[in-house]
Parts: sequence; structure tokens; C-alpha cells
Amino acid sequence: MEIINPDLFLFLSKLKRNNNREWFQSNKAEFKKLESEVKSFVKKIEENLQNHDKIEKSKIFRIYRDVRFSNNKTPYKNHFGISFHREKPYLRGGYYLHLEPENSFLGVGFWAPNTKDLFRIRKELEFDAAELETLISDPTFKKYWVELSGDEVKTAPKGFSKEHPNINLIRKKQFVFIKNFSNKEVLASDFLTVVDEYFINIRPFFDYMSSVLTTDLNGESLLD
Repeated sequence: MEIINPDLFLFLSKLKRNNNREWFQSNKAEFKKLESEVKSFVKKIEENLQNHDKIEKSKIFRIYRDVRFSNNKTPYKNHFGISFHREKPYLRGGYYLHLEPENSFLGVGFWAPNTKDLFRIRKELEFDAAELETLISDPTFKKYWVELSGDEVKTAPKGFSKEHPNINLIRKKQFVFIKNFSNKEVLASDFLTVVDEYFINIRPFFDYMSSVLTTDLNGESLLD
């Protein structure tokens, strides 16, 4: 499958209205068919990625929700979530595709950097953020990825000055870019190509972050 089947959004919309085990079991055959088609589409995305990146694996998240610690006890997700993992430790950052009626998007970047990586990024930005700021403000880059987003601390991380000129970057806990798509855009015949174009154009950001996270502040490799 090189296009998304419109039946996928119809099924997910019905699942949202009938989020219970009885309904899902009676419609499981349709779900498995659509899931198989999504897997084929994901395989195409990964093949395209391998032409310009090194991907260790892709993962389609389970439709079943873990409700043990959630107030929301509905048993199923009403979306498909897919992640693509770059080859570590040399290549950092990740790709994500979210397929949901009226809420589909691409997400790229660093959702949950570990403590060591987050500190290294912050120290780099404390020292000099000019390269990153130039990169993310480039018109070609902004054509695809408009705004750096992600959770952040309210003032300043421990050990960093809230008066630092780069504090708006330093306070971030996540470094992500999001691109939303309408149902029509997702179902279009060129969506596979569009996804690849967006993934190609995040590479300057990934290359910068990979360089930061594989070296110390003196530029010496941390991987030797």
C-alpha cells in the first residue's frame, strides 16, 4: 500500500464512538486488515528513510491502551502511532507518524532525552546557541518545520541562570517539531512522498544535535 485507505479513518472514528471490547471483537477482522495495510505503508516510509538516513527499526504501537494508572478506562486507542528509530549512538533524534481522524501529524526530534543528553544540550546552548538559531530560522527549513516546541521548565534548570540570553532554549525539556495534516492531505496519493520530504528536511537539525550529543564542549568525541 502506497496510500492510506480511507476506511482507516472511518474505522477509527467508529472505534472512538464504540470503545469497548464487545464492539472491537466483532470488528477485529476489519481492524487486522487495516493494520496490515498500515504496516505496508510504514514499510514504504522506512524504505524511503533508508535512502537518506540509517534506521535501526520502525515500530507500530499497540492499539490496546494500558489503563492501569489512567482515569480513562477505554481499552483502545483511536489512532495509530508509528516511530522510526535512527541508528544509535551516532545518529540521534527520532521520527514519529500519528494517524488519527482530524488529528494526524508528523513529530520529529527529542521527546524524552535522558538526563545526561539533556544536560549536554543545555550546556551547548549556554555556551553558544547561534548555530541552532540560524539553522531553525533558515527559510527552507521553516517551509517545513515552523516552530521548535516541547515542554519546558518555568524559569531555569538547576545550575543555569534565568537571565541567560539563550534561556528560552535552555529551559526546554523536549526539542520537537510538529506538522499537522488534514484528513484530505493524509489520504492524498502523494502523502508518502510528502512524509519523506518533511523527514529529509529535518536532517540539518538532527545532524546538529547528533554532533552535540556525540562530542564534549571541546569538540572531542564521546564515542571513542
